[in-house]
Amino acid sequence: QLYLTESGGGSVQAGESLRLSCVASTYVACLAWFRQAPGKEREGVATITPSGRTTYADFVKGRFTISKDTLRTTLYLQMNSLKPEDTAMYYCAAQSSPTCPAGGFNYWGQGTQVTVSS
Repeated sequence: QLYLTESGGGSVQAGESLRLSCVASTYVACLAWFRQAPGKEREGVATITPSGRTTYADFVKGRFTISKDTLRTTLYLQMNSLKPEDTAMYYCAAQSSPTCPAGGFNYWGQGTQVTVSS
C-alpha cells in the first residue's frame, strides 16, 4: 500500500511563495499535484513522469514548478507569485503507470491547505 503525506501549506500574502512537499512511502512511477477550492471541482496542477517530463495547467505556468528527488519518493511544488485564486487544498497524487494517464491517479494524500490573501 502506498501512502502519501503532504506538508508545506500555509497562509501567505499575494505575491509570496510557498513550497509544498509530498513524501511517498515507497517508489511510485507517476506523481502529480491537484487542488480543490471550496465549491469547485478538483483540478490538476502539475504532473511529473518517471523520466522527469513535466506538464502544467495553464493557470500556473511560469509560476509553479514541480520536481522530485532522484529516488522518486519525495515530490515538490514550488509556488511563486501566488494569487488569491490559488487558495485551495492541495493534494499529492500518484499512479503506477509510467505514462501518467490523466484519469489514472489512484493514490491520494490527505491534502495541505494553501491560503493566499490580497
